Amino acid sequence: MTADDGSDREIDLFDRKIIDLLRRDGRMSVADLSRQIGLSKTPCQMRLKRLVDEGIIRGFRAVIDPAKLGLDHIAFAEVKLSDTREAALADFRRAVLRIPEVEECHMIASSFDYLLKVRTTDIRRYREVLGERISSLPHVASTSTFVAMETIRDSST
Repeated sequence: MTADDGSDREIDLFDRKIIDLLRRDGRMSVADLSRQIGLSKTPCQMRLKRLVDEGIIRGFRAVIDPAKLGLDHIAFAEVKLSDTREAALADFRRAVLRIPEVEECHMIASSFDYLLKVRTTDIRRYREVLGERISSLPHVASTSTFVAMETIRDSST
């Protein structure tokens, strides 16, 4: 398999193992990483640097438990736009990035245009975010909300 950056460089089994291990533990040391994939430390470190430099690994982050911060209310908002020309889509994308409660925003091929994952403290706060922030985003014609009752699997945690 080749990299998705247009280059012909192969992403081999060692690269895949590095990526897989770091997905599970982004704080893993290079020494532990090299031991688990079966390469010495220097080649492992060089591969890791290349994966970062090429943007295959985009960064490292702490995984937070939102419930322990009081942010365990999740709602999904379907957003239908009144205008879907490129300028309107760009306006919407820029504006939605300024709403910290929106964890994810996906353009959808459906009867609506975007699906937002919104995390707040409770339904009252969600209602404020929806009414004051999301509904007033550029070109929003309508919204529809689905509240998560239970999360079985969340890739961000």
